[in-house]
Amino acid sequence: MSTAGAVPLLGFCAYSGTGKTTLLTRLIPLLRAEGLRVAVVKHAHHSFDIDHPGKDSYELRMAGADQVLIASRRRLAVIRERPDPTHDPQLAEILPWVDSNGLDLILVEGFKHAPVPKIEIYRPALGLPQIYPSDLHVVAVASDAPFPMAREVPLLNLDRPRQVLGFVLGWLQNSRTARVPGRHPIADGRPSEVGSESPGVVKTAQNNSVVFNEALP
Repeated sequence: MSTAGAVPLLGFCAYSGTGKTTLLTRLIPLLRAEGLRVAVVKHAHHSFDIDHPGKDSYELRMAGADQVLIASRRRLAVIRERPDPTHDPQLAEILPWVDSNGLDLILVEGFKHAPVPKIEIYRPALGLPQIYPSDLHVVAVASDAPFPMAREVPLLNLDRPRQVLGFVLGWLQNSRTARVPGRHPIADGRPSEVGSESPGVVKTAQNNSVVFNEALP
């Protein structure tokens, strides 16, 4: 198994209920249509189970197995109990579990404080705090409405997933060009030095209102 160190990481961060998963479920099919193989690493704020009482995997885990691996013709799953359930997992500690063989991109949902390049999803009407003004790892903001920007970053139309796709493809190309082979972007606490320019992206000026480019798909 090859670990994730050679594959670009791109995070999608926002406060709960903003629509991270909704955007990713629209974006991933578009990335697949471009021929890209994608993995997703998702943070959960609560306990979860992927097996349930009455299933053999559940009974084996309840019997005391520290790890349970389930394999079929179609898929494989590993269930592993974390040794310290009192603190949230850090992105750096779980990335080695991602098998990067054949992957072009790893999307990270959540882990908003991880030092990796990320797109913030922001809906002004919700009145939630903004992440990008104080987090320089945010390389773009995807929003459903224009708003005055506190820092100059590309603004993407959240309701136009192909516009988000265009930015991601441009970012990925720049990432491949600038990436140092073998260096993981969070290994030293700094993001990869990649550009954020992409065709079809509205570049915003500091403290100016943003106008979406309606000509974009």
